[in-house]
Order: sequence, then structure tokens, then C-alpha cells
Amino acid sequence: MRRILRGWWVGFGATVLTVSGLAGAVAATTTPSDRVGPRPDGTAVVTYGWRVTPAGHQTPLGEKPFATALSPDGKYLAVSNDGTHTQSLSLLDANTRATLQHIDYTSPEALFIGLAWSPDGSKLYASAGGNDKIRVYTRSGDGLTEGTPIALPKGSFPAGIVLSADGKRLYAADNGNGRVSEVDTAGGTVLGAVGTVGPNPYGVALSPDEKSLYVSNWGTNTVSVLDASTLAGRATMTVGSHPTTMTRNPVTKDLYVAATDADRIAVIRPGATEVSRYIDLAPYRGAPVGTSPEGLDVSEDGGTLYVANAGNNDVAVVDLAKGRVRGLIPVGWYPTSVTLTHDGSTLLVTNAKGLGAGPNPRGPNVTLTDYSQYVASMIMGTLSAVPVPSPSALAHYTKQVRVNDRFDGPHGKQGHPVVPARPGDSSPIKHVIYVVKENRTYDQVFGSLGKGNGDPSLNLFDDDVAPNQRTLARRFVTFDNFYADGAVSSDGWEWATGSESNSYNEHLWPVAYGGRGRSDDVYTNQATDPGKVTGDSRIWDRLDDAGISYRNYGMWAGGPLPAKVFATEPRLAGHTDPDYAAQSLGLTDNNRVDAWKKEFDQYVGDGNLPRMEFLRLGNDHTSGTTPGALTPKAFVAENDLAVGRVVDAVSHSPYWKSTAIFITEDDAQNGPDHVDAHRTTALVVSPYTQTGKVDSTQYSTVSMMRTMELLDGIGPLTQFDAMATPMTAGFTGRPNTVPFDAITPKQSLTEKNGANAPMAAESRRMDFSSADRAPEQQLNQAIWESVKGAGSVMPPPIQHGPDD
Repeated sequence: MRRILRGWWVGFGATVLTVSGLAGAVAATTTPSDRVGPRPDGTAVVTYGWRVTPAGHQTPLGEKPFATALSPDGKYLAVSNDGTHTQSLSLLDANTRATLQHIDYTSPEALFIGLAWSPDGSKLYASAGGNDKIRVYTRSGDGLTEGTPIALPKGSFPAGIVLSADGKRLYAADNGNGRVSEVDTAGGTVLGAVGTVGPNPYGVALSPDEKSLYVSNWGTNTVSVLDASTLAGRATMTVGSHPTTMTRNPVTKDLYVAATDADRIAVIRPGATEVSRYIDLAPYRGAPVGTSPEGLDVSEDGGTLYVANAGNNDVAVVDLAKGRVRGLIPVGWYPTSVTLTHDGSTLLVTNAKGLGAGPNPRGPNVTLTDYSQYVASMIMGTLSAVPVPSPSALAHYTKQVRVNDRFDGPHGKQGHPVVPARPGDSSPIKHVIYVVKENRTYDQVFGSLGKGNGDPSLNLFDDDVAPNQRTLARRFVTFDNFYADGAVSSDGWEWATGSESNSYNEHLWPVAYGGRGRSDDVYTNQATDPGKVTGDSRIWDRLDDAGISYRNYGMWAGGPLPAKVFATEPRLAGHTDPDYAAQSLGLTDNNRVDAWKKEFDQYVGDGNLPRMEFLRLGNDHTSGTTPGALTPKAFVAENDLAVGRVVDAVSHSPYWKSTAIFITEDDAQNGPDHVDAHRTTALVVSPYTQTGKVDSTQYSTVSMMRTMELLDGIGPLTQFDAMATPMTAGFTGRPNTVPFDAITPKQSLTEKNGANAPMAAESRRMDFSSADRAPEQQLNQAIWESVKGAGSVMPPPIQHGPDD
């Protein structure tokens, strides 16, 4: 029997949503003073405008703390920090939260999710991911000593692990090859039996009698049940999209499975071969995906389940008897695990993104060995230690979470003449063109714009290099408080087309960007890869569902010209221009615009321009100072001209009066910014935005997505674009139809790096076959020195308070 228990929000009365149409409505706007990043009071604002106000006591951790394990005696908490630059194992005093030990691992040495103590607490086991081994530590006093690891077959990439009650057997979910390994802990060897399960197994759990082994298959929607002795398959249960963590009730012995991309918990009774019930975690009625439950723990009396909701920055307190959420506890950004202390009094919650990034005016600088400001590695995790709240405290916390996550909307601007308040309302905009570029920060391009909040000392590409973008920013609207929701291209493209980066991507891109394997999982942008995305997850999927016409130029496309380009995402197959080159720095963006304009002119002649177009123009990524390649300034100038030509063509066409062109970067990882490492460029070009104003409203990638969705007449994809502030303040009801003439940059478009260019040797060794394969910290420094001179150093850091 399966039953989904929904509607937990009903019990909160006035503190919850009463508007049934929230999924299609506009959320509250932010004030111009809102600025992304950590605040002096220990709170933060994240890129998409949600506030983080962690309860309890906060302890700093390493990069991306994804998993914890409490020792059997309750004295020690082990933390696996699985970040990009330095991965580490932390050992904390579970009661005082003091850090007792920190063991660092530089690439290619690794950790990945799995942690388990031996029953007597004398040993700790940790999965080493791409190293294909299980690390073994011996505890002595308040410290750990690493010993000889347990080697697993090549390609195993172990993730979750579990030990038998006697500690003699260890089972590992081999995330890399879809198998499970059984290990003899005494001999440190893999036993002969290896079970085959679903794609990308994540967690493992034993039945109470240890005769069955349960495996959550992250790359699909199932849990496999194996014979624990032979590892032969017994059953496969559908639990919900992309299951991750599992935990067992100490009293009822029920198994709880986090169906992370389904926003629910599957409950499996002992011995059952199907799910008995589901517990819904959606924060409001009709909510799209985005809660992303990951960490789980159960109270000793078996009555309460605690769920770390990575997407909502909270811990849900679930009444297991009623199968409903009692309330929510605010914690840090992207909580990934939750553990009750031994006495049951305190929740220990790891927050993978802590309080966010903040400014990075030095940018990623390889000459500074002790101070890196690369966005992929500068965000440190935290541990929130929160006393288990009383009913009244929980009610207060719940209200705070709803304010933080903006769930008590909608309060958007109603009746705007251009941007509809709800999908389907009328607008003079009938056509949307969406252009996504690569990796620039706001200050790099607009720092010396002469208006808006820029730092001229960090500006690399001035009017000689980027005259089109800078003129568009001045003539139309300067958005100086706009942020990329992704940190790098891997998650950036997920946000830019799907309004979320799911747990699969969030856990694996740090692995790949840190040089610890799994590059094929994050660099290929294959939407059909197991676990990459949920179904119906892209904006073009919603357009398809609604029967709205669209055309794709280069997004999710492969195949080098002169061969025809093909779509790598199934639903784009019939909508992709085969003559528009996929991303490659060997072809110019103006070649791409030539192909786009050929079709555009045909659409103009036939009077049938699609409702929406997608363009990828990514050569502003550059190839550093590789000898013989274009210089960074030439790459950016060539890209800038391509942008200008798109606007020129549209603005001189009959479609100008009914079109809005949205232009942004997938991420901002390639340079410095004095406000926040996520701040990037954004342009909205239309007769209805040609005002010359500065709009300092806090916006992000999902704000742009939400605005386009409203103009297209479709609903949101996730909770993040559903709650995003549309870019309404940038529009006027009085159109200015003066066209834009593309400007040829003064910077040479063919200038090439010489053999003695700054960091030429380092750039020559980099892989520029696709976005972000090059080591970004070195690439960013090469770009800086190419513009500012060899050996030049970025300005010192500037710290900002909340209202600076």
C-alpha cells in the first residue's frame, strides 16, 4: 500500500500560504539595499535573495561538508569535507563542537560522502571517491591516525558505506560503476561477491536482521534490495527521483529514504518490497521542486524524523505518527546532514555553503598560496548546533524560515504594463531572445562604466574592448545588483536553463573541478546523463508542454562543424539549428551570429519568428594566454561584437517593438568583484527598457528566468524561480524604439598571444576543449596579467558591511 501524506502546512494557520495559485504568481520584491553575501551579524543573503539566519551555535568547517558520523559513544563527530580545492576530514568534540583534528587532502587525494565508525569506536572508515579506496583511521585519544586503506576495484568511486553490527563486514555503494562492494574489514580485502544495482548508487543500509542490504540508486528513482550474504538482487522499489540518504527508525525499524528530487521521504517497512507511504516535504501547496531533502536522523524514541532540506536551508521536524512536518528550523546555506547528539538534546547540521562567498576583489590568484578568492573554493561550510526546540520555539523558527525563503507571498507588483504578474496575462512583449555567455564578473566588464556600483580598479574590459555591452548598459538599464546563482559552469548552466542545480550536480562538480575524476558527469552537459536532472526540468520543456514555439542555437549541442550540429538534450532535437556551431573556442562567436542571422532574416521574411530563442555565445571564456590563440581582450571584443550584432539585427527589424533580449553569464567564476564573487553582468534590451536608468534591485539568474517565463506565459520550473523577483523595475510602459547600431571594438579581434605572454607556459598546458576544463585559478590570473601586465597583483580585499 502506498499513500502520500500531504498538506502539512495546514496546521500553521496565518503563517502559511492561503493563495492556491502561488506556483504561477510573482513573489515579493527585494529592496535596493539588499546585497548578497555574509553579514556581520552571522546571517547572509544568498544569490537568489533568500535570507539565511542559522539557529544555534555556528562552527566553521572546510569546503562542502557533505557527511557526518557520530562515534558510538557520542563523543566525536567526524565530518567529510568534499570540496574543490582542499578536501578534509574534520574531527570535532560532539558536545563542545571544538575542532580536535583536521586532516587535509590535496588533489588527487579525495573523500566522498561515506563515513562509518566501527561498533567499538576504535576505527573510522571514509570513502575516498576517485581514489577507489576506503580510508581507515585508528582513534587514539582525541585524534585519528590514518592507516593502510582498503583498495577497491578500479572505477568503483565509493560513496555511502555501512558496517555490520560486529564490524567485520563493510558494504560500499560504488557510485562509479553501479555496484556494491563487500569488504572484510579484518583483512582489508574485497570479498568475491559484487552486486549489480542501479546507476550511481549513493547510500547503503542493512536490514535489522542484516540479511538484506538496501541501496539507494542516485542516478534513477529506485532502491535495490540485495541478499546481504550473496549480494544477489531480491527486489527493486520505486521511491522517487534521485534517492540519496537512508536511515532506520530505532523503534519501528522502518527505513526512511530521501527522494531528493521528489521532495519527499519514502517509508519502507521491515521486510517490505514496496514503499508503504510517503511523507511530503513541499513547503506550500502546489510547490514545484526545490526542497531537496538530504540528511536524515531519527529521535531515540522513534517518534521524530529530522530532515536536512538542502534547497530550503532548513531542517524539517517530522511527526512520524502523523506523517506530517511539525515545523522548520533555519540553518545555514545548503544543509546536507543532520545528526542528533547522543543525549538527543542537540541537532548537529552541516551546511555545505555556510554563509556564502562575499567579495573577491583579489579574484582567483595563483600567486597567493594562503588566500584564494576563487568562488568554487572560497565558500566554507559550517556546523549549526541547535538545541531541539520546544513547540513554541519551533513555531517561531518556522515563521522565520518562511520569511527567509519568501514563501509567504505573493506580493509582486501587480498590473505592470509590460511584465505580467501571472503567466497568461497580456504583454506587448511577444518574443524573447535569451543569450548566455561565459564566466565574467560585473566589475570585469562594467567596473568603470561611469554609473552603477562598480570598482574601476577591477575593470579589465573597457570601451575599447566591450563597447557594445557597455553602451547597452548605459542606454538601456544598468543592473548593478545581479548575481549568477551558479558558482561554475557546471551548476551555472543548470540554473540558467532549469532554475536549480540538483544534488547530483552539487556533489559531483566539486569533485571534477578539483581534479578528482568524474569530469564526464559535469562537463558534457548531457541532460540525459543519469541523475543530472529531473524530468521536465528545462525551460524549453515547459515551452514544449505549452505548445509555444522556440529555436535553439548552441545550447546543449555537440558535433564540430563542418559536420552538422546535434542536440544532446532530447527535446531540443527538432528545435536546434544544425549550422550554429556548438561551444568551441576554435570558431568565433561572429561565425555563430552569421548562422543565427541567416535564420532570423528568414523568419523576418516569413513573418514567423519563434516565441523564444536560445543563443550560446561563450567565447568570452577566453583561452588565457596560450601562445598562438587570441588574447583575452580579443576574445572578449569578438564576443562583444557578436552581442552587438544580435541587438542590431533585432532592433532594425519589424520584431523590435515586440521583443526583449536577455543577456547574462552562466557564472562569474573567472574574475574579481568588490561586492560578491557571484555578481555578474545582465542586460535586458527592448524598447521597453531603453531608459538609461540604474536598477539596483537584487536580481539573479532565476529572476531573469522568472521574467522570461512570465513573458512567455509559462509557470516556474522550481521553487527558486517561483519565489524570484522578476526584473519588472527595469521596464517602462513607454517604449523607446530607437534602434541600436553595433559598434566595432577598437581592440583588434585577431590579436594573438605571443610565445612570451604572461603565464604562456601554464596556459599552453590547459584544456580549452569545452567550458571550465582549464584550471580556473590559473586561467583567471593569466587573464589578469594579460591585461594589467606580467606579475601584476589584484587590489587588496575590501570588506563590506550590509549597507555599504
